[in-house]
Amino acid sequence: MRFSSVKLLTALCAGILLTACSGGDPKLMNIKSTQAGPDEFSILPTKPLQEPPSYQALPAPTPGGTNVTDPTPNADAVAALGGQLRNTGLRGGEGALVTAASRYGVSASIRSQLAAEDLKWRQENRGKLLERLFNVNVYYSAYEAQELNQHRELERLRRLGIWTPAAPPDPVAAQ
Repeated sequence: MRFSSVKLLTALCAGILLTACSGGDPKLMNIKSTQAGPDEFSILPTKPLQEPPSYQALPAPTPGGTNVTDPTPNADAVAALGGQLRNTGLRGGEGALVTAASRYGVSASIRSQLAAEDLKWRQENRGKLLERLFNVNVYYSAYEAQELNQHRELERLRRLGIWTPAAPPDPVAAQ
């Protein structure tokens, strides 16, 4: 009897130890503003080192700036696809879009303002007690009030007489 209870206690302890080693749910949907993000995105391959033709022609060092071996994925992709590396500014109709978007002025602190407003919104819509207690992801339900109903917006635009050439079909009407 005593031997079987020791075996049972040993098996129970081993089970508890093994479950303590298991990981939790993925945290990609629960990223907080204090986290840096997943480690997978912080590892970047660098370009190979090359000896310059002349050490006299090297640019002056820029502490905290970029390095010759730093990865430049955008420039590398543009060069690989045969594009031009120089910045050409705005293309085609982008100038009209930027002008219309900035007609009331451009705030230099828009990112910090939006971050503060979003933090306030998330604090006011934190989820119910049990959702917080069991760490349930409430991302979609918290922002549901701000979600755009594309089909209702499409109907509104059509009632106003605005041309909508690339509108998707209504899934309810298609069935």
